[in-house]
Amino acid sequence: MAQPALRLSSFVEPVANDERRRRGRGAASNASGRFEPLERVEEDDGWDSAGDLPPFRTEVALETARTAITRNNSPDIGFDRSINAYRGCEHGCIYCFARPSHAYLGLSPGLDFETKLTAKPNVAELLRRELAAPSYKPRTMALGTNTDPYQPIEKTYRLTRKILEVLEETRHPVGIVTKSALVLRDLDILSRMAAQGLAKVAISLTTLDATLARQMEPRAASPSRRLATIAALKEAGVPVAVLTAPIIPALNDHEIDRLLESAAAAGAEEAGYVLLRLPHEIKELFSEWLLERHPAKMRRILSLVRETRGGKLYDAEWGKRQKGEGVVAWTIGRRFEMAARRLGLDRRHHKLRTDLFTPPERERAAGSGAQLSLF
Repeated sequence: MAQPALRLSSFVEPVANDERRRRGRGAASNASGRFEPLERVEEDDGWDSAGDLPPFRTEVALETARTAITRNNSPDIGFDRSINAYRGCEHGCIYCFARPSHAYLGLSPGLDFETKLTAKPNVAELLRRELAAPSYKPRTMALGTNTDPYQPIEKTYRLTRKILEVLEETRHPVGIVTKSALVLRDLDILSRMAAQGLAKVAISLTTLDATLARQMEPRAASPSRRLATIAALKEAGVPVAVLTAPIIPALNDHEIDRLLESAAAAGAEEAGYVLLRLPHEIKELFSEWLLERHPAKMRRILSLVRETRGGKLYDAEWGKRQKGEGVVAWTIGRRFEMAARRLGLDRRHHKLRTDLFTPPERERAAGSGAQLSLF
């Protein structure tokens, strides 16, 4: 059932430093975004008044989107177009590089990112119009590039399912990245598309340690469920890859071989990785998380991250953002490549087809203002 739209405040609600309030959430704070003129900082008054505040609950605002397809020309990624049906992500992954995007809404990249979400109920309708444009040329459409297309609210809104229905109807290729077992709900569509060379899925697998996964990705599927999801996709004939992202020095980099071995045994055919990225507010959020969850490792981890980023916690330069630089980054890269080669995960097995694309009937996309055909 659709929920009423929220009023997105320009101010960030103070957040208690009380784990009871943020149980099942990733971030430890809710600081104002970088564009806000005022900043609110919580202070403990000694009276434990924060203990009376309610826990953070997921709220969803509805947005009437103006476009469905987002374009990019980044040389660091292998796609030039994507669709994001949601803003924010309830999975709450502390390392999520999309967190800073919430600042554009006047919200915090911290707890707001994982509790104040936005859904675009008209996204499939817009997609149909855009695919019907005479100038449109098909290339692989990416889902899951900013926030997870199968995060928990997808069970209610089913926007990803609606997008896939349009893509199947038009025989348009799609690549999905997710860490959710909910992708199996859409096996009927994905298996049919895969049989035509039109679909593939990458499962993000960060660690095999269930405790660490719950700390880093509190509302995402467990590692064992993700491996089972790989196996189910493979069984259904859907090409599946594993994405070990992010690799965090001194926290999960020692798992590279085991991660790839487990994924290959489950049925993954390709593999990729991304080194930890800490743009904008994520630097502080990730440091807070380390201080709370892994204080003994905090200095070591941040020191190694700086070694991979030219002495900084983040370097946004193209060509370096995904893999880093320096000895630490080089060692991680070579270790990953050797393990992937040994397991046969280093080759691109499935290139999706674009020659089957059939634009939607323009009459069905008439809401775009396109002129209808006479006959």
